[in-house]
Amino acid sequence: MKEFAKAGALVLGISPDSCAKQKKFEEKHQLGVRLLADEDHKVAQAYGVWAEKQNYGKTYMGIVRSTFLIDPKGKLARIWSNVKVEGHAQAVLEALTTLKG
Repeated sequence: MKEFAKAGALVLGISPDSCAKQKKFEEKHQLGVRLLADEDHKVAQAYGVWAEKQNYGKTYMGIVRSTFLIDPKGKLARIWSNVKVEGHAQAVLEALTTLKG
């Protein structure tokens, strides 16, 4: 997270979990990232990431893990959908560096 701070980025995580669950998760994993609760899914819907998913033959609504890079003027600069953890932070940091370029 230090690299993101040095690049001038504010990193936020948002999920439909309650504030209490977010706090426990943040403490357990010592993320160093501010987590925000979106229990009514309004933010997820606005960003188009509250979607129908399937797992073991069951269909349900859930979050499509995504990352949004927003420039200093508040404009959406880049979107990563269906994010996988491995290598993702580095890809975002590189895009951030290019954005600041």
